[in-house]
Order: sequence, then structure tokens, then C-alpha cells
Amino acid sequence: MSLEPLIRRALAGELGAAPDEAVVSVGFTTRQGVRHTGRGGGYRNEVVSLRVGRAVGSCAVEPGTVADADVHDCVGRTVAELLGHPLRAVRVAALDAYLMDLRPHAEHAEPVVVPAGDSLAKSLARAGAVVDLLDPAPGQRVLVVGVVNSLLHHLRARGVGYLPCDRKGGSTEWDEPVATDAREHIGDCDAILASGMVLGDDGVDLLLGHARETGVPLVFFAQTGSAVLPWFIGDGARAVSAEPYPFFWLDGGPSTLHRYRQSPEVVR
Repeated sequence: MSLEPLIRRALAGELGAAPDEAVVSVGFTTRQGVRHTGRGGGYRNEVVSLRVGRAVGSCAVEPGTVADADVHDCVGRTVAELLGHPLRAVRVAALDAYLMDLRPHAEHAEPVVVPAGDSLAKSLARAGAVVDLLDPAPGQRVLVVGVVNSLLHHLRARGVGYLPCDRKGGSTEWDEPVATDAREHIGDCDAILASGMVLGDDGVDLLLGHARETGVPLVFFAQTGSAVLPWFIGDGARAVSAEPYPFFWLDGGPSTLHRYRQSPEVVR
């Protein structure tokens, strides 16, 4: 299973409440620029979010690629309508909100509190909780899809090799080149850590397919699609660190992520 079959199941009412009765009440975009104190570089984030009932679903996008009007037009429309939206980011955010409203993280996953702190301290704490899910052994090589320097920091501290990959390219905090195409390197790794942002394109299909075929451990760290990716556990994914809106980088106080591991409790 991948994103589009999951959407079809949602539309058929197989996952829970009828999506044509679930209505988006709020739509918004969050834009952020960051450069952690002590780090040499920075980055930008842009996230499309939709609210359904008690849940906010999100999908990260490349800055400037989704117009505010497209997001605002989602308000008052049903999830069923938006699951057929031409923008994949809208489809993902709507599905994410719908599934999170049906199955709140707090009822199905292990909560992990990221302690209060400055932006770097929180980034490192969150990354440590993510790497713990993968639990790689020293000497292994991890393909990291969606480069987060704090994740690389923890892999380095454990003596684990890695291959950083991100479509934007560039270099890591340690001046290592970042590959731009996971297809070229996926066969050279012992495990995979991947951002939920791969839901925004066809990258998720590549990673899930490879993990199914080879048994290579695949762990997602998800702000995008935090309620979507747990549906792939046991079907390609081994674990998911789910972090719904509001994300750790929005506030200096404590925040919570939710860790899912392969378990018979995951419903498909």
C-alpha cells in the first residue's frame, strides 16, 4: 500500500467515519526561517495545515509553491472533496487531519516529551528520540532522506555512517555533499531514516517498496503526514516518529512527539 491506495480506502469509508461528512474548519500556512546558534547554516520551512475536528493535518512544501488562496479555498470543504484536490500537499494535509481526528496519537503511540530549551537544544533532543527508534549499530550506514543536521549529529555520536540525501542538495554542517536522488544510493545502505516530506512526492513509494523487498529497516520522522505514515508500519515502515502541529520549532517550551513501532495494534 502507498498514499493513493490509502486515499481510495478513505474515500470508500474503510478507515472510519465518512470523509464526505468531515469538514475542514481552518486552513493556514506556517512559514519559518531558522539558523540555530552555533550552527553554520540555516534553512526555511513552509507547511500547509488543515484542521478537521480536533486535529490539524500538515504537509511541508517548498517555499512559494502553494498559494495562500489554494489553502484558504479548502476551508468549508469536505475531506472527500479535498482528497481529490489537484495539489498533492492539500490531499496529504486533508488525509492527515482526517486520520488524526479518527485515531489521535495520544491513544495509539508512545508520547515522548521534548524538553524546553533553545532551538538547537530542542532540535537535538527531538533527533535523539528519532534515532533511538532506528537504533542503528556502529559501523552501519544509514540513508538519511531529508537532511536534518541534528539527526546526523546523533548518528556520528554513535559511530554510524550515513549518506545524506535531499532534493535541494547542498552540504551538511560538516561540509559533506548532500546527494539529490535517493534512487542512486538506496542500495548502498543498511537502514533508512526518512522525513515525512517524502509524502509530498513519489519518494514515499520508492522507500516503502525498497524496504518491503529487502527488509531494510525504514523509520520515518514525520511532521508532514504524522497520522498517515503509521498506516504503513508493518507494510514497509518499521517505526514512525509522529510530530503533529504545533511543531517543536514553534515554541521554546516542552513539546510532544509520538513514537509508533511495529505492532499488531496498527489497523489497516
